[in-house]
Amino acid sequence: MKTKVNEIAISYSGSLKVNLLPKITCSQSAAELAFEQWNKNDIELQETFKIMLLNNSNKVKGIYEVSKGGITGTLVDLRILFAVVLKSLTTAIILLHNHPSGTLKPSEADKSLTRKIKNAASFFDVKVLDHIIVIPDGNYYSFADDGIL
Repeated sequence: MKTKVNEIAISYSGSLKVNLLPKITCSQSAAELAFEQWNKNDIELQETFKIMLLNNSNKVKGIYEVSKGGITGTLVDLRILFAVVLKSLTTAIILLHNHPSGTLKPSEADKSLTRKIKNAASFFDVKVLDHIIVIPDGNYYSFADDGIL
């Protein structure tokens, strides 16, 4: 009797041509794009963690929601995050999450998670360009701008 296993298929599809993809040039352009795409109905209700997936020219391939949590936090599973990064053949990422409270200051948990993701990304030659916190009024905090990335 022949043993059978499931076949795994990996796909990436996008309708935009590469030359039409938005290019990230600084933290402000990343934060503005992230805020523009954020669901305004729940940005001040619950914390959500996303990743912006970039190609080698810092053009945005897409934004993926990794987790949605509670009022004061969300759990980020690095295995899911990196499954998406690797399957999409992404070379750089920008971490994104919101603070429903409107506080721009990163918590120690935010800093620790950023270090953990950055360390793991280095094994795959994926650059973590920034970690941006957005708040309901559209303001943002950039780890890279503050020198703590």
